[in-house]
Amino acid sequence: MSSPLLFGKTHFLEAQIDEFLDKVSEGGIYFQRGMELLLDRGVVPETELKLDQLIQLKERANELRRAVVNTLYSEMLIPDFRGDVLRLLSHLYGLLDATKNVFQELLIEYAAAFEGLETGADVRELVAVVDQSMQAAVRGARAFFRQPEAVRDHINHIRVYESEADAITLRLKKGLFGSALPLESKLLARDALAVIDGLADRAEEISDELSILAIKRVLE
Repeated sequence: MSSPLLFGKTHFLEAQIDEFLDKVSEGGIYFQRGMELLLDRGVVPETELKLDQLIQLKERANELRRAVVNTLYSEMLIPDFRGDVLRLLSHLYGLLDATKNVFQELLIEYAAAFEGLETGADVRELVAVVDQSMQAAVRGARAFFRQPEAVRDHINHIRVYESEADAITLRLKKGLFGSALPLESKLLARDALAVIDGLADRAEEISDELSILAIKRVLE
């Protein structure tokens, strides 16, 4: 038997949370597209536009998160789950914030990190898997609110993508340090790979949170 919708007939709050989750999802898409531009063309106006879009997404997501907090407390909704919901939204907002920060770091500090590498396709593969981990985290959060029985599948997907991101990163590092590039270039590229891979780690942390919350919802 399916669990009831967490907010019942509070459609306004549902709409706020849906839009918030949309922004986190869009953040993964903009990050992937921005990385493709960075790898293909370097730091150009189109690449910087993706950073601007990520900043705007973050600002809107923060507005929505605060609005949800105000609605939950002013309407005295779901006292048993209020802290859980706010913690989940905080972790998702942290993932979006980290995505913006990582892309900004790559533009400012690591723009030349992949120059000379013959692994552009592999970097794109890593970025795509990281985005998939983020999308799975968003889908898992949506399921928590609407169909908690389905959360387990999304949790498994997040963890699979995180493991795949680790494997790709390891393969890239092995190829990197086996190349003839100067050590300084190797270290720069290694650090760039680490910050990208770290986003999948953040998504996995959300899967741990979802695992606990889904059990609580099913047992309510």
